[in-house]
Amino acid sequence: MSKEDNAVWRFFASVKLALFVLFILAATSIIGTLIPQNNPPDFYFQEFGPSLTRLFMILDLHRMYNSWWFLMLLMLFSMNLIICTLDRLPNVWRMVVVDNLATTPERLEKMEQRARFAASDTPAATAGALHGVLAASGWKAKQAERPEGLLLFAQKAAWSRLGVYAVHLSILIIFAGAIIGALFGFKAGVLIPEGATVAEVYEYGTNRPIPLGFELRCNRFEIEYYANGMPKEYRSELTVTDQQRNKTFTRSIEVNDPLDHRGITFYQSSYEPTNEFLIEIENPAAKEKKLFRIPAGQQISWPDTDISFGIINMMEGERGGDTRFKIWFSDGKGEPAVFWMPDSVSATIPRDDQEYAFSLKQIYATGLQVAKDPGVWVVYIGCGLMLIGLYVAFFLSHQRIWVYIRPEGSTSRVLLCGTSNKNRIGFERNFAGIAEKIRQNPSITETEVAS
Repeated sequence: MSKEDNAVWRFFASVKLALFVLFILAATSIIGTLIPQNNPPDFYFQEFGPSLTRLFMILDLHRMYNSWWFLMLLMLFSMNLIICTLDRLPNVWRMVVVDNLATTPERLEKMEQRARFAASDTPAATAGALHGVLAASGWKAKQAERPEGLLLFAQKAAWSRLGVYAVHLSILIIFAGAIIGALFGFKAGVLIPEGATVAEVYEYGTNRPIPLGFELRCNRFEIEYYANGMPKEYRSELTVTDQQRNKTFTRSIEVNDPLDHRGITFYQSSYEPTNEFLIEIENPAAKEKKLFRIPAGQQISWPDTDISFGIINMMEGERGGDTRFKIWFSDGKGEPAVFWMPDSVSATIPRDDQEYAFSLKQIYATGLQVAKDPGVWVVYIGCGLMLIGLYVAFFLSHQRIWVYIRPEGSTSRVLLCGTSNKNRIGFERNFAGIAEKIRQNPSITETEVAS
């Protein structure tokens, strides 16, 4: 059964099918943009109500780009693209590799671009001169003897006819990369308090724990504010401990400057203040210093001393970043000291016979967005190939030049003709330039103006 008689082949080779699938993909992508993706069910229940949430879950609209039906659409489009390519590529390939020296004189006479010349030399001598003219214009000509005379042929960018198929291949490569990322990658998040260590993250939408294969510790979180109290920038100092690879390193990250390890990327995305604080107290007289990690609202004692302290209140400023904390401090001598101090500064507490250095820092939890996409480099390769294919398909053309030389007594008749599959105006200029160089040869006279 031929391809033309095969209904299944005709269905998958149809351009109408390609346009239909592209329309569906575009429409569903709009839906995926309007509906927030990869959120837990409670989010959709609160935003859209129970009925729509149930529909979202049935149709996987909350994780549309990983849904079975969206992947099936990609596979259908891929099948259509492959069959269309297999259906049309053989004819295009024959045009690329065809023996153009077998072109008949009758066909040459019918070409739009042509010019006629009379040469005072023999066909062989005229062919030698014209080889030089074509070479000077960047055309490398082949020659064949015909019963009626000599035929020269030169072409440029014959392979440019394959540019569209490079685009087809690039689309398939991009789809393959996207499917690899959907099947073997993930997008997740994690909240790590300062000083804490995690070994797993939690997938967006399902909250499924995903083991990292190594430990990640947040050593420190820092935040800076603008004068109006808005956050200016924030950064996290992270330590990776990978026992499998016997590797440990520390790296600071901030927005747009992520951490990569073993194909997993950690982005700085958010932060949250906790109800815990780092308090450092120094007694210069006794040459003692101690660091405490404490919650607010509790009285804390320094063991083996009379010192006790606590955070008894807090007050946020009008600008958000000016939070101050009310401190209670006693060394067992006299009335306790009560004072206010901002975050991340040091204060001196004067007592009857000495001074204490007191510093406070609120502990934050850094919010990290975690992504693993093993198909990303496949997508990059596909995008690069697409750019090349588009350039070839739209900016290069297959240009062909024939020179047919017939003997006429001791002289020769020359027919110059050519054609191009695209950019006809550009080819006309090139053809006119070649005709002009031929015209400048003293042994050749033009008998018909190039058209």
